[in-house]
Amino acid sequence: MKKAWTRACVRMVSALVSGIASSVAVSASGPSAYPSKPIRFVVPYPPGGGTDIIARIVQPKLSENLGQPIVIDNRGGAGGALGTEVTARSTPDGYTILFTLSSHTINPKVFKVPYDVERDFAPISLVASLPQLIAVNPAVPINSVKDLIAVAKAKPGQLSYASVGTGSPSHIAGELLKLRAGIDIVHVPYKGGGPAVTDTIGGQVPILFVSIPAAMPFVRSGRLRPIAVTTLKRSPAAPTVPTVAEALGIKDYEVDSWYAMFAPAKTPRAIVERLQREISNVVQTPEIREKLLQQGADAVGGTSEALDAVVKAELVKWQSLVRDAKIKAD
Repeated sequence: MKKAWTRACVRMVSALVSGIASSVAVSASGPSAYPSKPIRFVVPYPPGGGTDIIARIVQPKLSENLGQPIVIDNRGGAGGALGTEVTARSTPDGYTILFTLSSHTINPKVFKVPYDVERDFAPISLVASLPQLIAVNPAVPINSVKDLIAVAKAKPGQLSYASVGTGSPSHIAGELLKLRAGIDIVHVPYKGGGPAVTDTIGGQVPILFVSIPAAMPFVRSGRLRPIAVTTLKRSPAAPTVPTVAEALGIKDYEVDSWYAMFAPAKTPRAIVERLQREISNVVQTPEIREKLLQQGADAVGGTSEALDAVVKAELVKWQSLVRDAKIKAD
């Protein structure tokens, strides 16, 4: 009897030790050991665009702070939906991260996308923010937003504006101006900022809505005339250019082209919090702030809850705009 009891005790102790060992092994391979291998940033746009540029500005410093390489994986296509879906369907382990821009909240309201922005993603942090720039060909007799509105009202349906594509922040900025000012100008979508800028400079389209980084080299050379920015505060990259809100004396015109990081839903909270802390620290370093500023962008950072609030508010805002402006997918 005593021997049987002893053998039972041995088995119990052995099982306990085994369980503890397994628990330690799981813990060592879980969030507390993160990251233990390279991280992939899925940028859902081609190389050389604004999102890719901002991602590559923060990549080296964030990689240094995390102690692991960060690989940029450009998955352009379908207006950003292709790369976004890739991330949504990835393993939620913190090694595949979506680095995207504010089209993240616009696309679902314009196109049928194969993911749910709120259900399929865990917000990590805002990274940077920049305005769209409204500019004109210098040969056009428009020197301000008020001039633009006056000409548009005198010639309804005769003025046109270029954007970087249907559902883009530049398109949304143009349609919001039409609604707020009560004007009729024709949208001409392009496949990117380069072609839109080129045709505006060439005189094919008189007005341009585009991100500041894409336009500023041509503003500096005099080939584009800036008339306003679309954020509520002026851009440090173009401090003499007024905002639409101040130019028109209104408070409800704002299109903020923000950049942010998202993880797949169900990514462990500890991993999301680690990434949030690190990216917020990175964008506040003088070196990174200056590099972002050179692109016309303000460093942001902040909590995952703050990003979640932005996403929720913009999904409502853009749904109303898409409905009121009757925006449809091409």
